[in-house]
Amino acid sequence: MTQISPARLVERLPRTVTPSVRALALASLVSQILIVVTGGAVRLTASGLGCPEWPLCTADSMVTTPEMGVHGIIEFGNRLLTFVLTAIAIAMLVVLWNMRKTRRDLFVPAVVLFAGIPAQAVVGGITVLTQLNPWVVGWHFIISMVLITVATVLVNRTRLSPAEAEADNTPRATPLLRRLLAAAGVLVTAAVLLGVVVTGSGPHAGDAGAARNNLNPDLMTRIHAAPVYLLVLTVLVLVFTAYRLRVAQRLRFALVLLTVVVFAQGAVGYLQHFLHLPVALVALHMLGASVLTAAMAHAIYIGYSRRRVEAASGAE
Repeated sequence: MTQISPARLVERLPRTVTPSVRALALASLVSQILIVVTGGAVRLTASGLGCPEWPLCTADSMVTTPEMGVHGIIEFGNRLLTFVLTAIAIAMLVVLWNMRKTRRDLFVPAVVLFAGIPAQAVVGGITVLTQLNPWVVGWHFIISMVLITVATVLVNRTRLSPAEAEADNTPRATPLLRRLLAAAGVLVTAAVLLGVVVTGSGPHAGDAGAARNNLNPDLMTRIHAAPVYLLVLTVLVLVFTAYRLRVAQRLRFALVLLTVVVFAQGAVGYLQHFLHLPVALVALHMLGASVLTAAMAHAIYIGYSRRRVEAASGAE
């Protein structure tokens, strides 16, 4: 049997962005969002301690045991998804290996996504060992939002040629729009962080015996709503201004998408509050937070990136 040397294998790897590279970037984003949803399922089904040990599931078993029931299956299933993220991250690094110098704008985010996996594993371990301390659980979620942002940037950058990635032309957004985008980004960050605090004060602790942060959930919900009100106003001004100035179509689309996600997420948030936090709506709100983070990162990226992409395609 003919053996292929490692050097030959490396030689066969892509030297330019291919459809497979773009597909892996998109898979990175989808999987980062998916693990937030499955992590939410763990908490909302009170399965947070379904595997009471870490890194093993029990003191004697790597996998869940029949005695642990459905909670063990749910928690262990979420842990298994980490291996999917790891496989995608490694595949991303491999296909970008020959571009690690020419396309550092792709390789660096891919490295960050790979590094985020052991970081999340460590935080997950601390979460279990601290019996689901709400502040530690919150950091688990925040890191996921950071990784979703990085994955969104990676997806966008895979659409650029090397020349476009290095171009130094005028940004798509006007100075006013860039300031509004920055304000919207700050408001989304504030809303997500305050949402983590609200979650830590609410009833879905991940386990019947898990502690809460002892803050007033109604008060924290009202505080959480404040940046959301401002965000709604900001995105409306963004869309109005973008169409009034007739900026690039791709930027207008990104802003409309952001606005739709903001309104949908706000509606789900209000509904879950007034219906006393039903599990299905809370899960949908967690998915919404992930999509909102991605939509905000996408809009900022498009607004602050350069015109060359659209100039080359005739869209500007």
